[in-house]
Amino acid sequence: MQFELSKEFLERFREAINSREEDFIKKSLEGIKIADISALLEEFESHETKYVLDLLGQEVTAEIINNLEEDTRGKFLKAFDSGEIAEVIRELDSDDAVDIMNELQVKEREEVISLLDDKEKEKHIVELLRYEEDVAGGLMAKELVKANLNWTIVRTIEEIRRQAEKVEKIYSVYVVDNNDILLGRVSLKKIILANDTTKIKDIYDKNIISVETYRAEDEVAAIMRKYDLEAVPVVNVQGKLVGRITVDDILDVMQEMAEEERLLMTGITEDVEEDDSIWMLTRARLPWLVIGVFGGLLSAEFMGLFEKDIVEGAWIALFLPLIQATGGNVGIQSSSIVVQSLANPSAFEDGLWKRLFKVFLIALLNAVFLSIIVYISTFIMGFERTHGLIVSLALFSVVILSSLVGTITPLTLDKIGFNPALASGPFITTLNDIMGLGIYFYTIHVFVNALG
Repeated sequence: MQFELSKEFLERFREAINSREEDFIKKSLEGIKIADISALLEEFESHETKYVLDLLGQEVTAEIINNLEEDTRGKFLKAFDSGEIAEVIRELDSDDAVDIMNELQVKEREEVISLLDDKEKEKHIVELLRYEEDVAGGLMAKELVKANLNWTIVRTIEEIRRQAEKVEKIYSVYVVDNNDILLGRVSLKKIILANDTTKIKDIYDKNIISVETYRAEDEVAAIMRKYDLEAVPVVNVQGKLVGRITVDDILDVMQEMAEEERLLMTGITEDVEEDDSIWMLTRARLPWLVIGVFGGLLSAEFMGLFEKDIVEGAWIALFLPLIQATGGNVGIQSSSIVVQSLANPSAFEDGLWKRLFKVFLIALLNAVFLSIIVYISTFIMGFERTHGLIVSLALFSVVILSSLVGTITPLTLDKIGFNPALASGPFITTLNDIMGLGIYFYTIHVFVNALG
């Protein structure tokens, strides 16, 4: 049965915490999934959450803390001393443990490491702390199952039993040589079906995809998505097997990347939450709003150059929203598709110029259809045919140019090292507004002079 966090239950649970109703709290949480308990506890203050966790087992407590949102967990850990955090760390895989360690102060981190009685886990954590958080080395877990290519099936099964005690999920058994160089993988099915005396080197699959410790997290995500991998082994520069990245870790990365792109596309320059300070929220939103304001002022100045034409033809102002809105929409559509394609390098295998030509043909078809619709509509609405023709031609040009700008801008940003998602929000909208006005008024100016 799915857990539903209702307002009534939240208030009753808060009352139980305040009145120290241990039985109610324990019974309320029986059978509830860890993720749901984490979501529930995020609604409370640190001292309230800690009281609840003290009533639960150490393993459950560790899983709940691991599932808390990063910001919430950072505040919550302040209610724990080093010894309590060490107890939590003992229950977690090395990659999850390091995520928590990175949220601690250096002194507290060293205290926690010194309190670990599992020397192998201590070694794993110290090694993983060397890596940046946004590379494969920072994502990987040290816990895995591996077999030497010279082992027999009997020896391999014994080793799997021993190694698997510290591995929550076994996706593959990795095959290495005497120097721990990754050679391939062998499935559990092959191991089970093989004869006891068969050696791993006779049944393992050499076709294996791996990533280096220095590989960026977005590259790892692209590789795992492309090849539909549940786990990918990580090797160092010498090719030695040093860890693995599982699908749950990469899903977190993909979620963070999607959130970052969503914020950039809406013109928010920092990773902020609704409960952040007013200053942080203002600072995150203000830069692109300022750019939009200056873009609007530039548009007004630009329109002033054609003041005479506007005064002589009031109909000109009636179609300004149409030109600007269409240009902005076309630009955002084009840039959004390109940003999405950049996440999949194979989308550009046919060459950039072929892709740009395809974009041009699509823009041409859209421009033709929209221009015809506008021309017919202006005729039905009673505008002069000349006015309808001017607006239609201007719209035709705006659609073509906006589509090309929306395509080229994210490609250029990606080439020079900026996040191309910047091109899918206020940047494109502001640029296309100015460009659309320029095309519109220039078209009017040319026609008026030609007819005058």
